[in-house]
Amino acid sequence: MTTAPPSPPECAVPLVELEITDELDRAGLSEVAVVLDRILALGPREVTIDLAGCRSVDAAAVALLLDVHRRLLRQGAALTVRDPHPRIRRILDTARLGETVPIVPGGPRPPAGPARGRARVVPAR
Repeated sequence: MTTAPPSPPECAVPLVELEITDELDRAGLSEVAVVLDRILALGPREVTIDLAGCRSVDAAAVALLLDVHRRLLRQGAALTVRDPHPRIRRILDTARLGETVPIVPGGPRPPAGPARGRARVVPAR
């Protein structure tokens, strides 16, 4: 006798936005990975990573984005990358990230405020 797989938990946070304001490269990736782990633990329906303030990405960052995408898919959720600088967009296109993860232009953002599902990673000083 087989049992049906457990249904995914009800989503408490429908959308989480993460704004990257510095380099997204191997040097700072562990900090961003910790934040993304915490975000994924919330069970969001969608995660948007805003790269408008990001100055550079490397192969390790692309691998992290793909890993987050796969983990979200397993949860029945989606990852979107928003507003990368044209130079960064070319890097993401070369890595073919857009074939797997939607990359969308910037647009109006919801107002920031406490407990609105927004996170900000800024470089440590």
